[in-house]
Amino acid sequence: MLRFAPSPTGDMHIGNLRVAIFNYIVSKQLNEDLIIRIEDTDLERNIEGKDKEILEILGLFSIEYKSLFYQSANLKYHQKMALQLMTQKKAFACFCSDDKLDELREEAKKEGKPFRYDGFCENLSDETVLNTNAPFTVRIKKPEHNIKFTDLLKGDFDYAPFDIDSFIILRQDKTPTYNYACAVDDMLMDISVVIRGEDHVSNTPKQIHVRNSLGYEKEIKYVHLPIILNAQTGKKMSKRDDASSVKWLIEQGFLPSAIANYLVLMGNKTPTEIFTLEEAIEWFKIENVSKSSAKFDIDKLRFINRKHIELLDEMRLSKILGFADADIGKLGKIFLEEASTIKEIKEKIEPIFTPKNSCEGFEEEFSKLKECLQKAPFFEDYEELKKYVMEQTGLKGKNLFKPLRYILTGVDNGPNISDIYPLVKNYLGEIIK
Repeated sequence: MLRFAPSPTGDMHIGNLRVAIFNYIVSKQLNEDLIIRIEDTDLERNIEGKDKEILEILGLFSIEYKSLFYQSANLKYHQKMALQLMTQKKAFACFCSDDKLDELREEAKKEGKPFRYDGFCENLSDETVLNTNAPFTVRIKKPEHNIKFTDLLKGDFDYAPFDIDSFIILRQDKTPTYNYACAVDDMLMDISVVIRGEDHVSNTPKQIHVRNSLGYEKEIKYVHLPIILNAQTGKKMSKRDDASSVKWLIEQGFLPSAIANYLVLMGNKTPTEIFTLEEAIEWFKIENVSKSSAKFDIDKLRFINRKHIELLDEMRLSKILGFADADIGKLGKIFLEEASTIKEIKEKIEPIFTPKNSCEGFEEEFSKLKECLQKAPFFEDYEELKKYVMEQTGLKGKNLFKPLRYILTGVDNGPNISDIYPLVKNYLGEIIK
C-alpha cells in the first residue's frame, strides 16, 4: 500500500504533485493500492475547501486511488495508542508551559546549541501527575539506541537519540502532532513504501521511533525526493513563485498531461522526452531519479505543452477551447507557432469572433469590404472569396489585404489568411456582423 498525504493548508504546489505522480506510478508498477490521506489535524492552518481542490487536481491528472481518508477521523486511535505508550512508560505527561519552553530555546540559542527538551517532566510520579491540574502535552521518550534506515534514493541514514529527542505526540487539546499521527496512520493503513519530499528526511526517524515504541515490526521503505528549484533564481520554489502552484499552471493553459510529463522528466533518465503517464509506468525507475535538486524551467514546460497540444485530437482540442468543431481544433494548432498554452491560443482565436467596427488607416476600405462580405454568397475556397471581393469593391494590394485580414482575424498580422479561412468559413456570418 502506498499513500499520498497532502495537507489542506494551501494550494497544491508542483512538489506535492510530483510526489503524487511518483506514488501513482510506483503503485501501478508494484500492483499495490494507492490511498489518499488528507492530513487535516492542524486545525489552525487548515483552509476550507482546499481538500476538495486537491482531489479535483488529482482527478485532472487521472491519478487513480483506492480510498480517501481524513487523518482527523483517526483521532480515537491516536489517543488510544498514546495512552498505551504512557501506560508502558514509553511516553509521559509534560506540564512545561510555552513560556518555559521558549526560555529553554533562548538559552540553547545563546549557547549555539540545538534546542532539546530537558526531560523535566519525564520522571514525575503517577501521584504527581494525577494531582496536577495544569494542562499538559504528551511526549514520547527519546529512543535508547540510534535509529537507522535506508532511503532507496539517498542511501543510509543514522540518527542518534539526541537528534530525535523526547518530542510531543499529543498537544494540550489532545490532538496528535504531525509525526505521531503520520506514524500511527502509516502503521494502521499497512503502508509499504513512502515516497515524499526530502524536507521530510528528519521526520522519518521520529516516525520509525513511534512505530518501534508501539511494537510495530514491519519495515517501511522510504524515498525522499530532492526539492525543486526555480531555474532562473536557483532557489527553492516558494509560494511567491506563481509557477509553483498547480492551480495557476492549469489556469494559464498548461495541459495536465504536459505538466505530468515535465515533472517526471525533471532530473530523470527517460527513454523519450515526450510521453504520457501510462507510458512512463512501463519504464519508470524511482532509483534513476537524480539525487540532486531538480530545476523547474517554465520555458521547457512551454515546449512540452506545445508538443502535447500538437498530439491532441482536433475535436478534443476544440472542446478545450470552448467549441465543438474539429476545424477550430485545427485552427488552434495553426497558432502553435506563436502560442504554447491553451490560454494563449484562446487569446489568438478570440479576436476572430470579436465585433470589428473600423480599421485604423483603412476606414473607408474597411466599411466597403464589410458591406461586401455581408452580402457575399458562401465560398468554399479563399481564392474564390478574394476574387469576388476584388471584383465587387475594386480594392487591391494593401488597401484590400490589410482591412480584409482585420475583418477576418481581428489583428494586423499572423498566419496566412489562406490557412485560416478554410477553418472559419462556416462562421463568417458571426465574424463579419
